[in-house]
Amino acid sequence: MASKVRDIGLDVTPPSSECGDPNCPFHGSLSVRGQIIDGVVATVKMNKTVIVERNYLKYQKKYERYEKRSSRYPSHAAPCLGLKVGDRVRISECRPISKTVSFVVIEKRE
Repeated sequence: MASKVRDIGLDVTPPSSECGDPNCPFHGSLSVRGQIIDGVVATVKMNKTVIVERNYLKYQKKYERYEKRSSRYPSHAAPCLGLKVGDRVRISECRPISKTVSFVVIEKRE
């Protein structure tokens, strides 16, 4: 039984399970564009939404050193991905889904 999976135009592995979510980039009609960010799932407490945290270094010219920074992105998570806290994911920008959510999880990385 081959599930019908849309091609989202990015080199990512599509999920093996299927869902009926209209905001799923693989099984629904949500298109992706713009930035692609790698991060770690910090919380899964919202309905179909996860918080993805990205850690990075920012150079401080005055002190000639790097400082640690982090950003948190609320992202739509389709049920077919089955995400848990601590999973490494790749998110992509999409149209605004809600007041705060403008990213969607496109891949669960191993």
